[in-house]
Amino acid sequence: MIELTRLNGQKLILNCDLLKCAEASPDTVLTLITGDKIVVRESCDEVMALALSYRARILGMAWPDSAPALGALLAQSIFSQPRKSSKP
Repeated sequence: MIELTRLNGQKLILNCDLLKCAEASPDTVLTLITGDKIVVRESCDEVMALALSYRARILGMAWPDSAPALGALLAQSIFSQPRKSSKP
């Protein structure tokens, strides 16, 4: 579960297993696997970082021996790398 903020400032706890995609248009619009859409203040990169961090914590609890590797992976600056464009 990750905590996000709606545009009106209301906090929202979201099961990140329900996330299908996140779009910036210009606000961040999250589409859930149910088809519902949620608009939040956090950027797409922030939502992605929160979801990855949540999953790493879950994996770290399930497989404690993997915690150092997961920590190293999250410590890398994967969000500062330029994104690959899907356009030719």
